[in-house]
Amino acid sequence: MVEKFMPDVYQKSIYYINYDKLYKKGIRVLLFDMDNTITPPHVNKPTKRLKKLFDELKDKGFKIIIFSNSPKHRIEAFKNYLMVDACAFSLKPKKDKYIRIMEKLKCKHTEVAAIGDQLITDIYGANKLDITSVLVNPLSEHDHSVTLLNRLLEKYIFNHLAKKDVFIRGKYFE
Repeated sequence: MVEKFMPDVYQKSIYYINYDKLYKKGIRVLLFDMDNTITPPHVNKPTKRLKKLFDELKDKGFKIIIFSNSPKHRIEAFKNYLMVDACAFSLKPKKDKYIRIMEKLKCKHTEVAAIGDQLITDIYGANKLDITSVLVNPLSEHDHSVTLLNRLLEKYIFNHLAKKDVFIRGKYFE
């Protein structure tokens, strides 16, 4: 059961992901979670470093979408400044919005990678559709109140995966 929460890739942050390797694997669409993945939850403006990364990824040929459970007003400034598409209130881990994006972009699940900091929403949601799942460490210890329950469940899952010796926090892999 907990294997459904196992990421395909685990890295310290979005800045450590080997995007060239993802591209060689056939990934063309990157779905980035917002809060605690590309920005801490209390920050309302993207950084120049994030803009530079997203511009480089677009130059490499990736389609970038901010894929967040946050409301539209939360992600709008990021979408506009970073000049990327966005899907607000995505209801992860439900499949619906993932499927809608793939249909709109006319791409297969093998061409998509979902990048996020939560096992319950980001990784499980991607794994349900066999999308490449990339886990990164949260940028901040602060979370929205809704996320706190997920973090408690995550601790149980992380411990279970560690006992099976298949996942250890801080031991990164591609």
